Amino acid sequence: MQESGSKNIKAIVIVAALGYFVDIYDLILFSIVRISSLKSLGVQGDELLSSGVLLLNMQMAGMLLGGIIWGILGDKRGRISVLFGSIIMYSVANILNGMVTDVTQYAVLRVIAGIGLAGELGAGITLVSEVMSKEARGYGTTIVASVGILGAVVAALVADYFEWRTAYYVGGGLGLMLLFLRIGVYESGMFKNIKTEEVNRGQFHHLFTNWARFAKYLKCIMIGAPLWFVVGVLVTFSDAFAKALGVQGIAPSKSVMFCYIGLAFGDLLSGFLSQYFKSRKKIILAFVISTNILIILYLFVNSFGAFYFYTMCLLLGVSCGYWAVFVTNASEQFGTNLRATVTTTVPNFVRGSVVPLTLLFQFLISSVGIIYSAAIVAGLALVLAYVSAAKMEETYGKDLDYIEMI
Repeated sequence: MQESGSKNIKAIVIVAALGYFVDIYDLILFSIVRISSLKSLGVQGDELLSSGVLLLNMQMAGMLLGGIIWGILGDKRGRISVLFGSIIMYSVANILNGMVTDVTQYAVLRVIAGIGLAGELGAGITLVSEVMSKEARGYGTTIVASVGILGAVVAALVADYFEWRTAYYVGGGLGLMLLFLRIGVYESGMFKNIKTEEVNRGQFHHLFTNWARFAKYLKCIMIGAPLWFVVGVLVTFSDAFAKALGVQGIAPSKSVMFCYIGLAFGDLLSGFLSQYFKSRKKIILAFVISTNILIILYLFVNSFGAFYFYTMCLLLGVSCGYWAVFVTNASEQFGTNLRATVTTTVPNFVRGSVVPLTLLFQFLISSVGIIYSAAIVAGLALVLAYVSAAKMEETYGKDLDYIEMI
């Protein structure tokens, strides 16, 4: 271990995991209560899909902006400050989401919530990666991602038992309660070491001033593109796909819940497999290929009823469960002075990739239909992910105590 006291390291892992749990709760809650909340605001018919896509894109746009802001702050001010600041922002936004009276207010608050949500995972993974040994850090980041993913399952259960406004209040309350657990969590020693030195930290634009560095950064983003297409389109709008496939009785909230149960299992599986085989790259490639196969089954061999449909959502979640390895890989690719910037922006740029992917998906629907539109966009995302993963540097066991020369 690189910090004194295994108990303190365990506390950091637990706090980071619970922070991501609340983060995912809010992030996915909108997908779960999308229809019920919009209907209560007077949205009906075809506008349910268009308004839902608008709000999803507003949230993701906020996460793109927030990823840059929190990433830079994480390298300039420290990982802990981001953990505190981001959770305050999205907790308050969550509570206010429960008070909206029209779609415009809803959209504005989804942007604000998106900005807040953008900081939690990157700061948590960066902190855990830097306080644990290079041989064991994969286990720590796997626990953070796996526990965090279960926030979506809890969000689905809360949404089933409570009205949508109450579900938002619960998320905000959980976030504010988590602030008390953050007290006493210490900063990364690696960051402390460079904080006192004359080192350029958190210079986001330096990711684009060197071709090799930019290419590495782009590959980190592209390997995650299929993940959020599956969650943001195939599962979030599962009711529309079920209708096109002739499957009756599909509720998006259940689709999301089953997908995230699969994601939690997949994160555990991919994380431990990457440790067992001592490779991030091989595991990412294997999971991308599995996702490819399951998307084909979901879109073209999925007319056997609700049970089969939900099973496919579960299995898609498992195959997309390389999120833990994906974020760990991003953290391990760059030096301490850019690590938080990269680790925070990469997952949020992946989440933000839902915006162009959904726009392309919507554009193609009128000419080829919803099924083939999804297949074309998914194919594009999968090709980018596979090529990026194949050309990616292996980072298992890499020493992270270094800085980028910029």
